[in-house]
Amino acid sequence: MSALLTVVDRIGSVIVFLADRVGVFIVVLGILILIHELGHFFVARWTGVGVERFSIGFGPVLARWRGRETEYCLSAIPMGGYVKMMGEENPLEGGGSPVFDPQKAFALKPLWARFLIVFAGPGMNFVLAWVIFALLLASVGRPVWPAVLGRVAAEGPAAAAGLQAADVVTAIDGRPIEYWEDLERAVAGSDGRPLRLTIKRGGELREAQVTPRRIVTRDPIFKESREVWSLGAGPQVTPQVGMVTPDSPAERAGLRVGDIVVAVAGQPVFTSDELTQAIQQAGGKPIDVVVQRDGKRLTVSVAANRVKEKNEAGQDVENWRIGVILASKVVRTERYNPAAAVGYGAAKTWELTALTVKVLWKFVKLELPLSNLGGPIQIATESHRQRQEGLAQLAGFTAFISVNLAVLNLLPVPMLDGGHLLFFVIEGILGRPVSLKKREAAQQLGLVLLLLLMVFAIYNDLVRIDAFRIFR
Repeated sequence: MSALLTVVDRIGSVIVFLADRVGVFIVVLGILILIHELGHFFVARWTGVGVERFSIGFGPVLARWRGRETEYCLSAIPMGGYVKMMGEENPLEGGGSPVFDPQKAFALKPLWARFLIVFAGPGMNFVLAWVIFALLLASVGRPVWPAVLGRVAAEGPAAAAGLQAADVVTAIDGRPIEYWEDLERAVAGSDGRPLRLTIKRGGELREAQVTPRRIVTRDPIFKESREVWSLGAGPQVTPQVGMVTPDSPAERAGLRVGDIVVAVAGQPVFTSDELTQAIQQAGGKPIDVVVQRDGKRLTVSVAANRVKEKNEAGQDVENWRIGVILASKVVRTERYNPAAAVGYGAAKTWELTALTVKVLWKFVKLELPLSNLGGPIQIATESHRQRQEGLAQLAGFTAFISVNLAVLNLLPVPMLDGGHLLFFVIEGILGRPVSLKKREAAQQLGLVLLLLLMVFAIYNDLVRIDAFRIFR
């Protein structure tokens, strides 16, 4: 009986975990679906195609209303939507007689019109991301960090030139700079050429000549080795507590959201990675963490808990965690004028698109473990976390998911927009449409593949939240 109660209690915990995240998830996904389907809808109307039904969601209809020509529906399963157009299949091909105006039939429109209608869905998701990024850059701005040195490697070029932690780089080869990214660009473009740095230390200006050194580092996203030019010094990106897990070692020790971590175990901390490494090295033993709060320095003692996690290869590993999510302390934000924000928003959208394509290609080549695939539960969890960090964070996450949705929909898989576009390309090459029978067979195969992928992604999500513990 006690075992049954334990299982019931654990099932209840999983349900509460999911329910707590459903609201934000539905809002984010609803916006993405609405924008996507509006793309299909408006371009269909613009090209003279009749629309029979516009639905947000699948399954049983919760609410409906009828316009002059189109029925608008809100359905129960908020995992997608659809625009049902008049004459989606060529009535002449099936031998029947049309029961609608042939002038409004999708299948009888020119190839370019059909291509635009289908592409408009993912196209609008790209546009949505572009608009969100532009608005965020113009209103909130982007976080920037000053060109202040943090950790200086003992035997690196910066140390050899006499540079120290907390030095502020104000100019490179006589050109003034403000941000760390300006220094990074100069070093990356130096090709090993000596750089003359003007630095401020203790209110005094001095100059130092530093020759960047070629080093091997790991890509922060794909963990691939690559060669870069380096000064042997990192930025001073002070870690800040972004979230504290309830009943965690951090909460019991008195750490709060907004605390700025300045030292751990008697050593200064300049990045979140340094704090994480110090916690791992302590191995569960209490360590002193010095934080700055309301202009005062406080010291707390924290002993990490041992937790099981998945590594990059999808294997179970044990790590030490104190129960905080760290963020880099934002010294200031830089706002763009509207014209510049539009340009940078487009660049950010393109950058994310290229990154998403690269990730998908690595999945195909099995260079990334399939355990990294996430589904709706992971999106819901991340949406919830981003909402806790603020509306701007949630908006940026929505733009990120919008780009991912656009790229996924353009994959040449039947049942997706990309599958329809592939059929149109084949039609353009052959000079005739692919037969209805072949399209239906391909769509059935595509549906099976998508369902299997969805089941696998949801399984990964449940493993991440350890939902299967209810059976142990």
